[in-house]
Amino acid sequence: GRFLEDLLFTHRGLSGPAILQISSYRTAADQPLQINLAPDLQLDKELVDAKPASRRQLGNEFATRLPQRLAALWLEHARLDAARPLAECRDADLQRLGRSVHGWQLMPSGDEGWRKAEVMRGGVSTRDLSSQTMESKRVPGLYFIGEVVDVTGCLGG
Repeated sequence: GRFLEDLLFTHRGLSGPAILQISSYRTAADQPLQINLAPDLQLDKELVDAKPASRRQLGNEFATRLPQRLAALWLEHARLDAARPLAECRDADLQRLGRSVHGWQLMPSGDEGWRKAEVMRGGVSTRDLSSQTMESKRVPGLYFIGEVVDVTGCLGG
């Protein structure tokens, strides 16, 4: 699935609405996550287009489009010199940088476990309940409501 939600970087990993949303769909055997950190931008094009008019260093220009600390770490990971003037950067490097922000791939290595869990799937199947009364079709007089019913909404709720 695709989600357009906020993402939070914590000292222990990723969190926030986007991660909570995807966690209700993922299984251990899934493919890596692909995250677009700047969905409203076209960084591969914007950085190249900014070259002629920009007098900024690459790191300063990049930090106008991403949070400063993220931009600095991203440039370091990409092995690009943040102090280099944008006008002197190769178009191919800027395009690669932009594409990496739009297609960041990672494989989750774990979660915080039950202690921190906020999203849950499963429960009494809605097929086994009357949609009008929530009475069990299998056991007359037995009713189910709330989180015990297998209904998953936004953020797992």
